[in-house]
This record gives sequence, structure tokens and C-alpha cells, in this order.
Amino acid sequence: MILPGAVFGVVGALAAFPLRLAAREVERRHAELRRGVTRRTTHVVFGRTLLAKTALTKAGDVEIERRVKAERDAGRQLISENGFLRLLGLMKAPEASSLSRQSIIDQSRLAADDLDMLSLFDAFEHDAEPYSFRDLILARKYAGLIASGAAWGAIARSVHRSGPVASLTAKSLNLGSQHGRPDAIYLDEGRSELDGQLLFDLGSPEDDTLEELFAEAEAAEEEGRHDGAAALYQRCLAIDPKDAIAAFNRANCLRGAGRVAEAAHDYARAIKLDPGFVEAWFNLAGLMSDEGKVASARRHLQKAIALDKGYADPVFNLARLEFDAGNLTDARGLWARYLELDAESEWARIAARGIQFVDLHMARMSG
Repeated sequence: MILPGAVFGVVGALAAFPLRLAAREVERRHAELRRGVTRRTTHVVFGRTLLAKTALTKAGDVEIERRVKAERDAGRQLISENGFLRLLGLMKAPEASSLSRQSIIDQSRLAADDLDMLSLFDAFEHDAEPYSFRDLILARKYAGLIASGAAWGAIARSVHRSGPVASLTAKSLNLGSQHGRPDAIYLDEGRSELDGQLLFDLGSPEDDTLEELFAEAEAAEEEGRHDGAAALYQRCLAIDPKDAIAAFNRANCLRGAGRVAEAAHDYARAIKLDPGFVEAWFNLAGLMSDEGKVASARRHLQKAIALDKGYADPVFNLARLEFDAGNLTDARGLWARYLELDAESEWARIAARGIQFVDLHMARMSG
């Protein structure tokens, strides 16, 4: 069930359903769906096209694992694409099941991490416990493939080429490739290869274009090609002018390219599209601070703190801003508040030293 107020973030495009239609279904339930993840995100949907995007390098699976761990450690609920569609009532739920996650692990000898990753990318009938007996059969088959040298990513990329995943329970899976790809998965029937790089259609040509553009923009941003990424995000916004994430990402790229005025415009655009976008308020404050616009930076930091009381970064930056402005009492109070949110990092040690400095200064003044 989708609860009102939930915020879903999508990592990787959906393979089986256009994102714009999914967003419409989520909004009907008074929740939100966005590309990417922000601090407001409560649930993260991992789209299966993420597998295709990272198919050509072994490091791709490692990067997916890193991202999954980061979102789980942040306390967000992780959902597979099929699990998400079931929540929306757009896919029929599997028959009742009763096997726990631990039972699947014990009976199949499939490693827990592999079970979790394969579940997240819909390599089973169920995307989470309770699992079915068919899931147990699949888990045993996958464990055998992994023991033969396959990786979970190769399996997940391959199984969706055969039709319904549950149909694999009646077939033998083998590892090897007539095309020189040692991680390809085979059915034993006629040695037909399951090509893991070809997944489901994404929907309309417009959806294809938007998802491809966004993925290309993200890749350019990661590589530090700021101007090129900004241009790609602009094309995304031309297709979907309401995408606050694209506006925010474009602002970050423009800032990285030194195009300050344009960056400020797009941060403001992201905020207008999503007034609760706390990272946009925070980054705009940083931009204003860099430009020496202290009053504006202060207002934006205060807004970020008001929106997300657990967000430590704007508290620290506001403390530093007040300290530089000579407002030592305010700076001390903010540093103390920061230490309530973060007591371990290097920034926490700087905050503690800031408090000591203010206390020493006040003691000298009173003496």
C-alpha cells in the first residue's frame, strides 16, 4: 500500500512501464514520484534498465551494490520494479507464499547478498519475503550458476529474456556462450541464449528519449563534463518542464562550469517546482555565499534548516556564516546544534573547536 505523503525516488529507468504513467498513479494516491533520490525520499525504486546501463563492465555491478547499500543505510525502503508496480495495482500479485528469506538462504545455499540483489531486480516470483516454493527452485538454480562463475548481475540481466521468471523453474539453466561471452545464461532447450543486455520496451518514443537523455546527462555529470551535462538536462526539461530533479542537477552542472547566474536561476526553478527540495535551498545558499551575498545565503540556509531539522550541513554552514559576520553567540548556538546531529566527523571537531573559541573569547571579554 502506498501511504499519502510517501516520496518515491527512481534509480534507473523503469523497464516495463513509462515513468510518467507511474507518476500519475502515485499522485492519485497523494504521494510523489521523482527521478533520483533526495533527502525527502522515503522509498527507492530500482528500475531494471539500470542493469542494461552497467552491463558492459564488471564494475557496473559493484556500483549498483554500492548504491543499494547507501540507500539502505540511509533508512530508505528499497523496492524492485515489479514490487513497485504491484503497489500501484498495475501488476497482479503472485500467489500466497510462506518461505522466509532465511529459509530460502538455508535451503538453496544462495548467499544472502545475492538473494537480496536478485530479488531487487525481479529475478524471483516475489521481490521480498515471504517467498514461494518456485522462488526456492530458482534460488537453487541461481546458486548453481554462481558456483559455476556467474555473477548476480549476469543472471538478473538474462532471466527477463525468457518470459515470466517463474517459467524458468521447469528449465535447466547453464553458464557459457557460443558468442564468447562467458557470463551468458543458457536454457538447455536448443541452447537458446538469454541475452541479458536486451530488456523490456520502455514505452512511447518520448519516454525512451527522456530516459536516455537523463541517463546520458547523469553520466556526463559524473565525468565532470559540466557544460555538456547542463545541455542534456536542458533537453530533459524541454520534454518535462516539471522535473525538479533535472533543474537541480542542471544547476549543479552550471555551477561547476562557473555559470553562476544560470545556476542560481535553475536552483530557483527547482525550488519553485518543489518548495520542499531542501538540497536546492542549501546549494543556492552556498552559491549566494560564494558570491558574497550574505543576507540571501542566511535566508536560504534558515529555510533549509526549517524544512529538514535533521539536516546537519546547513546548520554548520549557517554557524560558519554567523561566525564570519561576528555574530558569535548565534554561531555558538548553531555549532552546539550541529553537534547534536553529528558528533563524530571532522566537521564535528571543527564545530567543537568553534565553541571553545567563542567560550574563550567571551571569558576574556567578561574578565
